[in-house]
Amino acid sequence: MRIAGKVIAGALSMVVFAGTAYGFSTLSALDDITRSDVIGAGGSVEEGQKHADGALDILLVGRDARKGPDGTPLPQSVLDELRAGANGDDLTDTLIVLRIPDGQQEVKAFSIPRDSYVSMPGGKGKINAAFGRGKAAEASKLRAAGETDKDKIEKDSMTAARKSTRQAVEDLTGVTIDHYAEVNLLSFSEISKAVGGVEVCLKKATKDENSGADFPAGKQRLSGGAALAFVRQRDNLPGTDFGRMRRQQVFLASMAHEVLSAGTLADPGKLSDLIDAVKRSVVLDQSWNILDFVSKMRGVSGGGIQFTTIPVVNPDYRYDKSHPTATAVQVDPAQVKAFASGLIGAAPPAAPPGAPKASVEISNAGGASGLAARVADVLKGKGFAATADGNAPSQRTSIVRYPAALAAEGAEVAKELGGLSIKESADVPAGHIQVVLGKVYSGPGVSDGGSAAGVPVKTDQPQPVTSDGDNCID
Repeated sequence: MRIAGKVIAGALSMVVFAGTAYGFSTLSALDDITRSDVIGAGGSVEEGQKHADGALDILLVGRDARKGPDGTPLPQSVLDELRAGANGDDLTDTLIVLRIPDGQQEVKAFSIPRDSYVSMPGGKGKINAAFGRGKAAEASKLRAAGETDKDKIEKDSMTAARKSTRQAVEDLTGVTIDHYAEVNLLSFSEISKAVGGVEVCLKKATKDENSGADFPAGKQRLSGGAALAFVRQRDNLPGTDFGRMRRQQVFLASMAHEVLSAGTLADPGKLSDLIDAVKRSVVLDQSWNILDFVSKMRGVSGGGIQFTTIPVVNPDYRYDKSHPTATAVQVDPAQVKAFASGLIGAAPPAAPPGAPKASVEISNAGGASGLAARVADVLKGKGFAATADGNAPSQRTSIVRYPAALAAEGAEVAKELGGLSIKESADVPAGHIQVVLGKVYSGPGVSDGGSAAGVPVKTDQPQPVTSDGDNCID
């Protein structure tokens, strides 16, 4: 059975939102929360590739884990209440990227289906397997080097697993992850109880033995095991896993509204319970300064959070001919990058009609033979004066650099190539745009078919879920 971690993954943010009203002194109690060096002291990308708008992108990870952050097994009473099945410690069932803008704007979040079929170390696979692959590889490496301390092997391999998950998300979306938060079963149980339950609305009654769901139609308040059953149900729902993901977004939106409401903020007991629940069950990256984050979050209201899902090509993708019943979710990396880029940042204004296209030089920093020339051909077809500029020093990520006068054209090039990162630079000559293609480039021009550019993406995406909406669902 799969556990809906995205609901509790957002709870950390909810606590911080609440803290903006309750006070910095209370939040100092979070100083002893479990930490992991997922990002590193210098962040996940080189200086100069940081967000120009000052925003933060946070990866919220939900794991179907039967252990607490310190590795202690959860009590059987908790597992029984949550109807937890077989252990899923090495899978990430929930992945959400949460963008926190620099200012009083709306917070936006998007979900990544756990079965998204992507490229990653060890070969293509479902993105929820990145955690287990990273953990196993690091543990094997440590043992081969002669390490025998089990605690050290476990700690270091868990850090590697989290880094592997972060990298898989960055590679798929093109989003630079600034911070990481991870939750498990215990998080959901305690956090949903701490806020006094969350109100949900069903269009019709539903019952499912596997998840334990048994709810009447209409509005109702859920917490603990009942709330978990609500977000776990997949049988008898439209789209099965996608239907469940929709439920999870609705629940998290309602939780945000609940935590940010006057009733919760005015109740020191509830807020204290919420902070205690987070301390007992959440893992944060080592570099996350909670008090600085609180300062950034001042002014965000209960209705200022929006949830959506990345576009998919085929939700029933038969990826293995030798196992025709095996399915995954097919995604197009170029389309996902373009979606994420459009969702999390506004592009510069378009160039005036009839303005000449800029000269674009493409260099290859990833090692794939002929990549720069193929990408140049793609841009030529779009009207750009593009040329291949040979190889560049190796780097993982791709970037488009341009002078200030070509901001609009630079953004257009980045969009045409699948939503690459952009950077204004005074070092780029006037009239020119420089494109550096990194190791993980997967946009138009990839020779091995890694990009599905041009493949139509399903357009029947549901409307975004907002934290101030009624959100009554199936």
